[in-house]
Amino acid sequence: MGRASATPNAMDYFRPIAMTDPARPASARALAGGWCWFDRVEVISRAAPTRVIPAAEVPAPVLHRLTAPRAGFAGLAMDRPRLMGILNVTPDSFSDGGRFLAADAALAQARAMAEGAEIIDIGGESTRPGAVEVGVEEEIARTAPVIRALRAGGLTAPVSIDTRKAPVAEAALQAGATVVNDVSAFDFDPTLGSLVAASGTPVILMHAQGVPATMQDNPLYGDVLLDVYDALAARLARAEALGIDRARIMLDPGIGFGKTQAHNLALLRGLSLFHGLGCPILLGTSRKRFIGAIGRADAAQDRVPGSIATALAGVAQGVQVVRVHDVAETRQALRLWQAMNTDHLEDGA
Repeated sequence: MGRASATPNAMDYFRPIAMTDPARPASARALAGGWCWFDRVEVISRAAPTRVIPAAEVPAPVLHRLTAPRAGFAGLAMDRPRLMGILNVTPDSFSDGGRFLAADAALAQARAMAEGAEIIDIGGESTRPGAVEVGVEEEIARTAPVIRALRAGGLTAPVSIDTRKAPVAEAALQAGATVVNDVSAFDFDPTLGSLVAASGTPVILMHAQGVPATMQDNPLYGDVLLDVYDALAARLARAEALGIDRARIMLDPGIGFGKTQAHNLALLRGLSLFHGLGCPILLGTSRKRFIGAIGRADAAQDRVPGSIATALAGVAQGVQVVRVHDVAETRQALRLWQAMNTDHLEDGA
């Protein structure tokens, strides 16, 4: 999955060096059919030094996965960056816990986000480090009524349900959700995979090491970039074995989920590697602890500038969807980034 044999005894990983400069060589290839291009690829191995090769020397199957346009996801074309707005209807989320627990506050926030975000992601269980599990009935009671009210109020944008549990996802889909976002990638509740397969629902599969209650207790990797890549490749293969078409799958490297600051930075530097899996990529860094540590912002609400910086860094590597708390601010920054780095301005959102 996105890697190929350099010799019979070695496995190489191919990371396209993403560019947006207007001086684009004739030999350049479009990255995932999007706004970035590449003409060189970093070849990474667990057993040998990295090297850089021309794109033309990449094995054909790998090059195809790196360049093929991604299918539309939840009705959204993946040819330009998209924003996912975070709506936590929880009392204990790390950044906005309790702010949108009341139905009227949640509805107002969702409508405001929909002015700048193409997807609204609704979650009823905090997955912050140290969080404890919420019961199924409580999670359904927090999320399904909000989704139903949004649809009744005329919201037409895709709505994703951020859950690890099949009953919660099923209730959300019945209420009008159109995407499942599972931070455990079907590890927590294997029956969620069967539900997604049977319903034909688009799904986001995220990498996490451990569960929220303990995931930050000394997470360890051999090589975090390659380990996360391999883990996502395995989860993708498992989803396809369940009958979920690759065109309905988006992948998330899981920044902050069982990762140290050093792990997070290594993943951010190497994000373009994940295009080798052949699926759209979602990046979620918004207001996370490492941003506060590096940017010297103890309070989560003070981490907006750092969050935007990481979001734009992801877009510069071809990430198709960025998951954010601060939709209006990120949308403004993204419009400026696009004006400077692409040949068109967006209309509307």
